[in-house]
This record gives sequence, structure tokens and C-alpha cells, in this order.
Amino acid sequence: MYWLLTSYKRLSIALLAVALLSACSTKKKENNSKPLIVCTTGMIGDAVKNIVGDYAEVHTLMGPGVDPHLYKATHGDLVKFQEADIVVYNGLHLEGKMGEVLEKVGKKKPVIAVAEKLDKERLINNTSFQGAYDPHIWFDVALWNDALLGLAEGLSSEVEAPVGVIMNNYNVYTAKLDSLHLAVEESINTIPRKQRKLVTAHDAFAYFGKAYGIQVKGLQGISTLSEFGLRDVSELVDYIVENKIPSIYTETSVSKKSIEAVVVGVKAKGFEVQLGGSLYSDAMGENGTPEGTYIGMVNANVRKIVSGLSRK
Repeated sequence: MYWLLTSYKRLSIALLAVALLSACSTKKKENNSKPLIVCTTGMIGDAVKNIVGDYAEVHTLMGPGVDPHLYKATHGDLVKFQEADIVVYNGLHLEGKMGEVLEKVGKKKPVIAVAEKLDKERLINNTSFQGAYDPHIWFDVALWNDALLGLAEGLSSEVEAPVGVIMNNYNVYTAKLDSLHLAVEESINTIPRKQRKLVTAHDAFAYFGKAYGIQVKGLQGISTLSEFGLRDVSELVDYIVENKIPSIYTETSVSKKSIEAVVVGVKAKGFEVQLGGSLYSDAMGENGTPEGTYIGMVNANVRKIVSGLSRK
């Protein structure tokens, strides 16, 4: 009976998705209202807001603490997709469980995949992840900046605004990101070279490590869908003890239990490692706070990393 009820529920949701997405339309909104742009992650939503300014309404599906690897589209999301004039998502299988829905939406209205605008040679290849490419491109600020050029070009052709305004907004924002990139480099360079080793809950910081000269290790793989076991914990414990890493980090969108288990394992080996705080990985901070913006999120992460890894 339980199996039948569960199957019925899944079938009902699937039929609802088909019905809603079949009703998707690219018709102009009535009363000359602003177009609606629906974004998947907070980082994308923040970028779109900076680029379109007041010429569109921007809605973000995934809020603070939400893991995009595990996220499934809700009924409310399907309604938003129906209402949207444009949909923007990361791509490279970051939103793995929403892939089919996004594909269907793309047949009805403009859909922009930010990461997939980049030259594949600039992406980190990891064959253990679906699609082979690491999707966490926003952790290299310069790479993220370049990806947003393709986004701005796409939005300028879809959003009604005075000529040049969208691209001018991008140029203003890109200058801020250029400054951010340099500031991150300068901050990371203050960490003693031998101590530039970052350990986190899952392997989301490879682009960060490559861009700013830090060795990174995550307990889980690129996706939080991947499993980890006692061997993974044991190997990470040995790595921390061997390299005398002073601080390791949890993430706001990943359970703390796995990293806390590593701390206990390290202590059992006679070494003390601190929790250096919780990093923003796949989601930004609360709306209305500095960490609720991409620039604020990056700055907050860098402060915690520098403080924790600089310890003696």
C-alpha cells in the first residue's frame, strides 16, 4: 500500500510538472510590467540583479543554506518557471535533479546556462562527477567574471532596456569583480605558504585553490550526492595530522556532522584542529546581509580562511 501511495504521489507530481511546463509561454506581459527572470542559485540571482538593474524582476529559487546538488523543483518552482520570461541556471549538472525540468523549460522560453558559456579548456575536469566538469566556477572570481559576460550578452538581447544599459551595468559590476579578485589574491598571499591547505566538507573549492594557490581537500566529492565512508574520514584525518593543518571548515549548505567526525578523529591521533567556521559554498548568506551578495560571500569566506590557516 505504501509503495502504491508513493508511486501515485510521484506520478501526480510528474503530471503536474508536464501540465505547468506545457503552459509555459513567451508572451509579453500585460500592462508593460517588467519581465520576470527566474534564477536557480543565489550567486546567479545576485549577478542578474547587478546586470539588469531596474529593468527586470529577479526571483531566486534556492535560498541560504540550500544545496543545489540535492535540490528538487517544488510545485512553487514549477509555477515560477511558468511565469518566467527568462530562466538562468548554472549548468554543468550543478542543479542535477532539476535537469529534466530545465530542459523542458528551454523548449518554451529563453534559458541561459551561465557556466556553459565558458571555454571547456578553462574548466576543471573530474571524471568522478556527472558530466566530468566541476560546476563550482564562482570560486575563481576572474573565471566567474568572464562567465557573466556571456550572461550579460544573453540578457541584453532578451530584456527591453535603453540601448547599452545592460552592458554598461555589466561593465560597472565587472570592475568590482576585478577589484575583488585582486583583493582575494592579496589576502591569501598573507597565509604562510606551507599552511595554504584548505579542508572542507565537500570538494567545492577546486577553482578557488587553482586560482589562488591553495591545496584543497573535501571529505565528500564534487557533489554532495556522493557517499563517503570510514576510509575517507581516516585518510583525511591522517592528511590533517601529517600537515599540521590548524583549521578545517564546515559549509553552510552541507551537514556539519562529517567534519565534526574528522575533528574527533584528529584529536584521537593526539593533534588539535579547530573548526575555522562555516564557509559559503553552494549558497550565499541571508538576504539583506553583506554575505547575501556574491562579493560579500567571497569576502566572508576569505576572512575565515586567512584567519584559520594563519594560526600557528
